[in-house]
Parts: sequence; C-alpha cells; structure tokens
Amino acid sequence: MVQKSSNSSMGVTIDNRTRTKALFASAIGSAIEWYDFFLYGTMAALVFQKLFFPNDDPYVSLMLSYASFGLAFLVRPIGGVLFSHIGDRIGRKKTLIITLSIMGGSTVLMGLLPDYQSVGILAPILLILLRLLQGLSLGGEWGGGLLLAVEYAPKNKRGFYGSIPQIGAMIGLSLASLSASLLTNLLSEEAFLSYGWRIPFLLSIILVLVGLWLRKGIGETPSFQKVVSSGETVKVPLFETLTKHWRAVLTTIGAKFIETSTFFIFATFTISYAVDTVGYDRQTALNGILYAALLAIPVMMIVGSISDRIGRKKMFIAGIIAMFLYAIPYFWILSFKTPLALTLGIIIGFAIIWPMYGAILGTLFAESFSANVRYTGVSLGYQVGAALVGGPAPLIATALLVKYNNNYVPIGIFIMLAAVVSLIAILFTREMQGRDLDE
Repeated sequence: MVQKSSNSSMGVTIDNRTRTKALFASAIGSAIEWYDFFLYGTMAALVFQKLFFPNDDPYVSLMLSYASFGLAFLVRPIGGVLFSHIGDRIGRKKTLIITLSIMGGSTVLMGLLPDYQSVGILAPILLILLRLLQGLSLGGEWGGGLLLAVEYAPKNKRGFYGSIPQIGAMIGLSLASLSASLLTNLLSEEAFLSYGWRIPFLLSIILVLVGLWLRKGIGETPSFQKVVSSGETVKVPLFETLTKHWRAVLTTIGAKFIETSTFFIFATFTISYAVDTVGYDRQTALNGILYAALLAIPVMMIVGSISDRIGRKKMFIAGIIAMFLYAIPYFWILSFKTPLALTLGIIIGFAIIWPMYGAILGTLFAESFSANVRYTGVSLGYQVGAALVGGPAPLIATALLVKYNNNYVPIGIFIMLAAVVSLIAILFTREMQGRDLDE
C-alpha cells in the first residue's frame, strides 16, 4: 500500500513514492550538472593553463585559466533570469530538461577541442565559449533542481529535502575529483596531458542521458500547479521579483557570499595552492578534496534534518561564525606539508563547517519567495552572489598570493570579509521552519 501525506499549501495529497521520485531526480540531475561544471574547475587547476593558456610565467597561465573558470559566473545570472522566466511561466520540468541538455552538450564538446599548440588562439576562444554555455545552463539549473525537491517536501522536512540537491553538488565534485585522480594515477604525465584529461568530458554524455530519462518521468511541482490553477502566474517574473521581493533578493545575494567563496576556495583553489605553493603532490591534493566531498554528503543530510527542528537561521549563523574563525587556521594546517594535515584541514572546512550553511542555503532561499516568482527569486539571488564572489574567488586568492609573496593571511581575511557580509544579510531573512511553504 502506497503511503500518502498531505500538502496543506495545495489542499491535495501526494504519495510518498512521488516525493521520493522527485527527490531522486533532483539529486541525480544536480549531480550531473555539477560534475560537468566542476570538471572544468579541476582541469583548470591541472591542465588548461598548460594546454590552452600557455605562458612563460606559470602564475600568469594559472590566473588566465582561473579567469576562464570565473567567466561562467558572469553569465550565470543571465541564465538564471532566462530559464527562471520559463520555469515560473511554463514549468520547472521543461526548464530542467533544457538546461541539462545544454550542459551535457557543451561538456562533451570540450573533450573534443584542439589545444593551443594545434590551432593557436582559437583553442582558448572555443573553450571559453563552451564554458559560457555551461554557466548559462547552470544559472537556470540550480533553482529548478532545488524547487523540484523543496516544493514536493512536507513542511516538517523541507530542510532535509532541500539538502539533497545541494548534496548533488558534492556528488558532482566527487565524481570530477575521482575521475581526475584515477586518470593521473593510471596515466603518465605525458599521456594525461595528451588525451587522458578528455575522457571525463566525453563520458559525461552517459550521465546526461540518464538524467534526461529520469527528469522526463517527473510531473510539475505542487506549488507550480497551484500557481497555474489559481491564475497567479505573472507575465514578467523578473519585474515582479525586483519590485515586490527586492529585499529578499538582496539578502539572498549577501547570504550567498560565504557559501560560494569558501566552496570554490576549498574545491578549486586548494588544488593549485597545495601543489604549486605548499609542495604537495597532485594526487594527495585531489584525494583530500575527494575525501572531504564524500564525507560532506551524510553531514549535509544531518544538517538539513537538524534545521527542520531548530530552524535554518540558527544553523546558518553558527556556520558563518565557525568559518570566520577557521579561515586563517585552514591555511596554517596545510603548511605542515603532510598528507594527514592536508586531508584534515580540508575535511574540517569542507565537510564539517561548510555544510552548516551549504546544506540549507537552498531551502532558506526558497522560503524567501512566493511560488509565482520563486524560481526567479532564488536563481537571481544565488547566481548574482556567485558571480560577485564565487567565480572570482580562486582568481582573487591567486592574485593575493602573488601580491603578498605567498602569504596566506590575506586570503583568510578575504574569507572573513565574506563571512561578515553574509552574517549581516542572514539577520534580515525570515524563519519559515515548520510553516507552510506557500503561506
């Protein structure tokens, strides 16, 4: 017998099988999108600076590579506005199929690109164009994937449900790190630079096909069905959001600062910093990221569940304070130059502290907007915040490292400033724990 539970905001009953199916589709789709996105970040730290942005100064090559990584963040808000308009007007499901297709296609094409030695300046131009398509796609993907989980969730489990698409990001990062780690371990340096790095990009097509199959089997969310049936859809969701929900947009942008800056410091910058500056070998650095990302998955589910009992704001604030205090000690721990120190340092920051706000960020954002502009609101706040701080974070950290002669303290101060901005922003959000999403 299929168990059912009511959705009071809709006045309808949703069976648990449907909820589980939606949650699974949200997680898998999110994992695939983030795998494609993070694979670029991993290769930007390991390969692209050599094959697509060669320069006599290795720091210049690395900064150019990170700049190409950060460019995607500039178009993510555009993708967020474009696809969220479709999502708030036509539906979440159709939008998610489009975004996953664009992400998968651009990633596979990256694996087929000629390098700088073969075609000269055309190589980085094509790489950047495909990277911009990735950013455009992810700009629309995140909000839809989040709402697929949160809008199906029971009101007393929204924190847990909202943590699942965020976990998808960690699964994607784990897959990207694992693929790079396996290939660098199995292949020689020459073979990896010649063809090995292309393999994870090409294999992406399999994951994308699985994701599309799953998402086609999911119906529209209860919240969107309510908007359609009540005639509450708006002609221009962006205009409605900016005129009636501008305070919520500003607070979500500010709250995003600490989450996005620390995520890309841990997931991307740490690789090049540990290898090129501190002196770790590449395999150790990749493994440290992989272990932390895998451990973060159960921690994020636990954090999501705890937030359903004590509220999102309290958990978020605790995470901000913890990261503020850990920003400089993180780099100090890495300076011990042992695999244990590297792994421990990353785990504390990435698998224990970061989930305290990273796991519940999406739920908090979704609870800040009404259903008819929710896709637009969460996408706009999330993607603008990411564009301002997240994408540039590895580039900023590298520039600070060069300017201050490999001193890590300025990078720690950068993280602390992001924490202060997010702490101020989070104080203005409302607590919706235990309340109906569509009140």
